[in-house]
Amino acid sequence: MADVYADVGERSKRFFSEFSVPGPRKGSKLHKYGTQLVSIAHRDQVSLKVDLDDLATFDEELSRDIMENTVRYQKILAESVTDLLQDYQQHEVVKDSLDVYIQHRLLLEAKNRGSDEIRDPRNQYPAELLRRFELNFVPPSDQKPLSIRQITADRIGTLVTVRGTVTRATEVKPAMTVATYTCDQCGSETYQPITGINFTPIEMCPSKECQTNKSGGRLYLQTRGSKFVKFQDVKIQEDSDQVPVGDTPRSMSLLCRGENTRKCQPGDRVNVTGVFLPVQRSGFRAMMGGLMSDTFLQVHHIVRIKKGYEESSLDCLSDEEARELVQEPLFYDKLAASLAPEIYGHEDVKKALLLLLVGGVDRNTQGMKIRGNLNICLMGDPGVAKSQLLSYIDRIAPRCQYTTGRGSTGVGLTAAVMKDPITGEMILEGGALVLADQGICCIDEFDKMNEGDRTAIHEVMEQQTISIAKAGILTTLNARVSILAAANPAYGRYNTKKSVEQNIQLPAALLSRFDLLWLIRDKPDANTDLRLAQHITYVHQHSTHPPREVEPLDPELMKRYIMACKKRDPVIPEDLTEYIVATYVELRKNAREDPRNATFTSARNLLAVLRLATALARLRFVEVVERDDIDEANRLMEMSKASLVEDEQTTRRTRPVDLIYGIIRDLQKDGATTVKYDDARGRCIAKGFNSDQFGECIDEYERLNIWHVNAARTRITFIH
Repeated sequence: MADVYADVGERSKRFFSEFSVPGPRKGSKLHKYGTQLVSIAHRDQVSLKVDLDDLATFDEELSRDIMENTVRYQKILAESVTDLLQDYQQHEVVKDSLDVYIQHRLLLEAKNRGSDEIRDPRNQYPAELLRRFELNFVPPSDQKPLSIRQITADRIGTLVTVRGTVTRATEVKPAMTVATYTCDQCGSETYQPITGINFTPIEMCPSKECQTNKSGGRLYLQTRGSKFVKFQDVKIQEDSDQVPVGDTPRSMSLLCRGENTRKCQPGDRVNVTGVFLPVQRSGFRAMMGGLMSDTFLQVHHIVRIKKGYEESSLDCLSDEEARELVQEPLFYDKLAASLAPEIYGHEDVKKALLLLLVGGVDRNTQGMKIRGNLNICLMGDPGVAKSQLLSYIDRIAPRCQYTTGRGSTGVGLTAAVMKDPITGEMILEGGALVLADQGICCIDEFDKMNEGDRTAIHEVMEQQTISIAKAGILTTLNARVSILAAANPAYGRYNTKKSVEQNIQLPAALLSRFDLLWLIRDKPDANTDLRLAQHITYVHQHSTHPPREVEPLDPELMKRYIMACKKRDPVIPEDLTEYIVATYVELRKNAREDPRNATFTSARNLLAVLRLATALARLRFVEVVERDDIDEANRLMEMSKASLVEDEQTTRRTRPVDLIYGIIRDLQKDGATTVKYDDARGRCIAKGFNSDQFGECIDEYERLNIWHVNAARTRITFIH
C-alpha cells in the first residue's frame, strides 16, 4: 500500500511540473501550475486550486481516485508540492516569526540531542505546522450538483457537489490546526495535528526522557507555537424546488477554512464542492452519541449561482446591445407584455411590476437616506392571478425571497436570535427580508398576517433597515429590499356596498408606505370573459401563451437587460422641478376636494412619483429623466387610485373624450382663452388616458367649433 501511494506522489509531481496549456502567443505553452508554485514558494500566493479536469487530461486514473478518497490524496499531493517548492524558489524570502521559531527550535534540538536518537512521532514537527499553502480541488465540469437529501452514507469520504441556499454564516474566527505542548519536566515539545471540530488535549508527555525516568511530566498548551487558520461555519438549506411535497427542507453544515472563508453570504444560492465527512467526537460525547454520527461538508470550492445585481456584471448586456433593444418600437409595452405572458390582461399592473424589478435611485443627502426601491401591493378578488404574478417575479428576479402571510412571523421576516452550536454564542440568523437584501421579497396572503407580525416590516419599507435589541444584541441590519405584497379584500371579494376603508382594512401607516396600491376587480363582462376563457384554454392545451402581434422577449434576455438597467443612475433636471411640484400640488388639491378619494395623499406620493420616473429613465437606458417619464409615473399613480374608486355606472356612461374635455377646460385660467397644448396633453396622460384618446378629443371638439388648434399644435384657443 505504501508503494502505491509513493507511486501517486511521483505521478502528482510530474503533473505539477509538466502540465501546460496553450499560451497567448501562437505555439507557446503556459505551465499553469508551475507559475503558481513559484508564487507559493515566494509566499505571494496561499491557495493552490487543482482542477480535476486538468488532472483527468494528464492522468485520468489519479483524478478518479481523488474523487473516491479525497482526504488521503489531498495529503499526498500537498506533500508533493512541499517537495517541489525548493526547486521553484528563485530568491530568498523574508523570514517571519514562524521561521524564526522553527529555526530556534531546531538549533536547540541539535544542541541537546544526539543525531542518532530516535524521537517519538508526536515530538517531530508535523507537515501542517511548516506548510504555508492550502491545496483544494475544483470539481470536474461534468459533475452535476446534488440536493442535500441525495447525499447519503455511501458518499462518506468522497468529493461531492451540493446545491443550496445559505441561511447562516458565522463570523470568521481562528481555528487551531496544530496544537503545541511543552512538558513541565523535560521541556520537550509535543505536536498534535487537529483535523476535526473538537479534540482531546494530550495530558502526559510522550517523550523518551519522561518515559525512562517515569517522571510523569504534564503537558501545557503553548498558543504561540500552535498554528491557527481562518475558520467559518456556514449552513445551507435545500431550495424549494428540491423539496418533495409534504417534506421540510433539509440543512447541511459547511466547514470553511483558510481562503474558502467569506465566499458567500446569507441569501446566496451556491454550488459547494467538498468532502462529506462524519463529525469526530471524543470523550463523553462519543459515549452518549452511540452509533449515530452527525455529518458535515469540508469545503474545497464555492461558486455562487444566484448573485445580486451589482455582482452579475458578467451576465448583463453591453451598452450597445441594450440601446438596440430600446430603439425597437413600443419597447416599453413589449417589455411589460413579456412579464408573465401566460397571464391575460393586467397591462398597467405588469408595467408597475417591471418598474419594481428595475427600481429607482437611492439618494443619500447629509446622512439622510431616501430609498429608491419600490413597494407595491396587489389587492384583488380571488382568481385574478395575483399569486402567479408573484411567482413569476420570484423566478425572474436575480435575488428574491417568497413567503406567505400565514406562514411567516415577525421574527421569521426580520431576524431571530440563535445559539451558535460551535461557539455557544448568541448570534443573529437573518429572516426573509435580510436574505432578500438588494432584491425583492414577495409576501402572498398579506391580509392573513397577524397584526403584530405585520408591523415588523414598517421600518423596512421606509428606512430599509431592521433594528434589533434582543438577548443583549443591539444592532441594525440592512434590508434594502422591495416589498411586493398580494392580499384579498376583508370580505374575500370586494364588496361594492361598503367603503374602500372597510374593504381594505389595513392601517394607514402601512398603506402610505406602498408606492402603488392596486385593486384588481373581477368584473363580469361578456367580451372580456370570452377572451379570457379563450386565452386560458389555449395556455392549458399548448402550455404556452397564444400568438401575439408583438412576440414577448426571452426571460433570460429580460434578466440581462434588467441587470444592465440597474447600473444606470439617472438624475432629474432642474427645468422639470416646477412641473413636478405643480403636479403634486394638483394631486393634493384633487385629493382634498374629491370625497371618493380613498387613500391619504402625502409627501410619500411625491417621492413615489420620483422613484417611478427614475425607474422609467433606467428602463429607457438614459441618464436624464424626461417629462414623459413624469407623465407616465403620474398616470400609473392615477390608475392605481382609480382602481380603488372606480364607479361602474359613471365609467359606462361617460366617454373618455368627454372626460378629457373636462380636464382641458379645468386648465383654462380665469379670463384666459388659451391653453398650452403640451400642458393639456401631459395632464390628460397623467390622469390615465393615452395619446390616441387625447388626439381624438382635440379633433372632435375642433369640428364642433369649441376650440381651435394652431398649425404648430402648441396652443389650444377656446372660441366663445
